[in-house]
Amino acid sequence: MEMELRKSEQKFRRIFEDSMDGLILWNNMYQIVDTNCSAMRIFGLTKEKLVGRSVLDLFSHLNEKRQEIINHIEQVTNNGRQCSSMVIEGNDGIVKHFDYSTKRGIIDGLNLTVIIDVTEKTEMQEQLRKSDRLNVIGELAAGIAHEIRNPMTALKGFIQLLEPTIKSQHAMYYDVITSELARIDSIINEFLILAKPQEIRFQEKDICQIMREIVDLLSAQAVLYNVQFHTHYEEQLPSVYCEPNQLKKVFINLIKNAIEVMPGGGAITIAIKSIKDQFIQISIRDEGTGIPKDKIKKLGKPFYTTKEKGTGLGLMVSYRIIEEHKGSIEVESEEGIGTLFKIRIPLKHEN
Repeated sequence: MEMELRKSEQKFRRIFEDSMDGLILWNNMYQIVDTNCSAMRIFGLTKEKLVGRSVLDLFSHLNEKRQEIINHIEQVTNNGRQCSSMVIEGNDGIVKHFDYSTKRGIIDGLNLTVIIDVTEKTEMQEQLRKSDRLNVIGELAAGIAHEIRNPMTALKGFIQLLEPTIKSQHAMYYDVITSELARIDSIINEFLILAKPQEIRFQEKDICQIMREIVDLLSAQAVLYNVQFHTHYEEQLPSVYCEPNQLKKVFINLIKNAIEVMPGGGAITIAIKSIKDQFIQISIRDEGTGIPKDKIKKLGKPFYTTKEKGTGLGLMVSYRIIEEHKGSIEVESEEGIGTLFKIRIPLKHEN
């Protein structure tokens, strides 16, 4: 019987230690009695530092999280069990999502808390929601663009017919009308790209050469804003399988945005390098006013913009193009210092 009990204990100890989820046993004095390897990995602490510690002090550096844990324990005391979730931003800026549940009295005098890292699942769900929004906006954009383009064609035609009859004192009005019509036309084109992306023909291209062409193209505008380009291209980078014209559209949009957020001048730093021979990373950093953290998550959403006369479509189209290249766009920003866009494009292409 003693041997059977020992085997049973070893079996359950093995299950406890090797569980993929974080497991914490704590007593009615809120002190941690035991924990497994997954929990140690989640909290970044050894068992010696966790055992004996109060569960209320697991996030002592985050006061609002302590209150969440207190509320959770109160519900456990009342109901016997409770499920909750928590979002934690680490010192490195990485946001983690956790689901955790507690069962009271799992063993006499002991309570069990199970912690599950659902960060990947949450991010995947967010990507799915974003994809659904893009599809809806695409369908809406197709209808709007079609309805606007017809009267726009008539307006542009008649304005051109009236040009010879316009007197010199009214020439300024004509210029304003034609420029605004051109602006409306560019917005319609962005709508159409959202609704039906152009046919993409992937080619092997030198990403540095594509960026050099864009920098040369935008140099004149940069001079007007007293902006200087600083470029750093890693040597002997492999070719990227991409649609060059689509990537040019993304680079032009991001660099023009960077120029416009520095009306008093400054520097734009562009760097291209490989990441572990798996990705090419293109970094575009400006010295503008920066973007508040709560607004960074909204970038790329339909009609969200930080510019006074912006539509938000340019960045949304950029996100879609990079998504079609199986890449990603990350944004880092600090108010008063500037914003950094990181574009990653995979080197390996799947047919």
